[in-house]
Amino acid sequence: MMKKTILMLAVLFTAVAGSYAQKGKVSSASTLKDSGKLDKALEAIKEAIDPNNPKAEKSIPWPRTWEVRGEIYHAIYKSKDENIKKLADDPLKTALDSYKKAIELDEKGKGSNGVKINLTLLINDFTDQAVKAFSDDNYNLALESFENILDIENLPLMKDDAAAVDTVIIFNAGLAAYNAENYDKAIKYYKEAAEYDYNGARTYELISACYTNQQDTVNALTTLQEGFEKYPEASSILVQMINIYMTANKTDDAMKYLDLAIEQDPENASFYFAQGALNDKLGNTEKAVKSYEKALELKPDYFDAYYNLGAIYYNKGVKQLDVANAVPTNKPDQYELEKNKADEEFKKAIPYMEKASEVNAEDTYALESLKQLYYRLKMMDKFDEVNKKLEDLK
Repeated sequence: MMKKTILMLAVLFTAVAGSYAQKGKVSSASTLKDSGKLDKALEAIKEAIDPNNPKAEKSIPWPRTWEVRGEIYHAIYKSKDENIKKLADDPLKTALDSYKKAIELDEKGKGSNGVKINLTLLINDFTDQAVKAFSDDNYNLALESFENILDIENLPLMKDDAAAVDTVIIFNAGLAAYNAENYDKAIKYYKEAAEYDYNGARTYELISACYTNQQDTVNALTTLQEGFEKYPEASSILVQMINIYMTANKTDDAMKYLDLAIEQDPENASFYFAQGALNDKLGNTEKAVKSYEKALELKPDYFDAYYNLGAIYYNKGVKQLDVANAVPTNKPDQYELEKNKADEEFKKAIPYMEKASEVNAEDTYALESLKQLYYRLKMMDKFDEVNKKLEDLK
């Protein structure tokens, strides 16, 4: 009887020793990590979680195993040694997955404080990774990094009932997704940021831009209208709405919101310019002229307003010239009368085109217009001068 008892104790001791052997492997991995031997630490922890390793039966379900694994991969990310960095493709994500596994296995929460500290440190490094990826135009990696931060912050272990929602990270995830042209995710994160009033009207503009890039004009406009209801003083939202309506040739709607924009911000020259362009498009020439002149009153160096005013008179001259050319050849006096009317319109165009060229000396469109005007009105000295400028710009 005594021999059997001794034998049973020996078997029990062997089983327990095997269990401690593998847990000892985890402790060894942690020690190796602390001493900077990350390659050896990685080998040891891989052995401790290898399902094909019979000795790992006890270490695989042990929360501490996965916590140490997370610490090792986190240390690999932070290493300055390029050979060490090559040991893992995505060490921060692997570290996060390891800590989450540790939490899952730790039903009694015995190691929660240590894991919580490690997760907090992980947030800092995911943030650094996101910022660097963004500056390197690697927007997909930036998005993944921001999403991993949100994943950590949403873990029950990390949540505090009094903690504020991390709207900065939510918005930045949207920004990274937008730049990665992942518009569905960008809309998701921007909408979440908008729920918390983050970044005000600008967030609604960005949501609308996502829809516009998806050729979804209906939702783009709906989003802007929602934003305008919430931020009625935001003239930038009005501008976006006006642009969409103008692009869609919905001139009545565009004019309605443009009038509202001018009412809100009567000192904004660009609104008067847009009003002029819209009236010009609708054939309301006199109204267009007044709007452009108002834009110039507010912004004396407004190239586009000068150019468009010059174009209005130039085009009027061209139309009047068509009238002159339609006069029968047996009525030369009538032809001269109509032609002189055309020349008067061309003369009106010159000061505006000259001013446009003065504001932007390298704009060839204004110079080409002046070249034709000078030639038509036989102003050959100025024709030669502007022709030389065009040659110099080639």
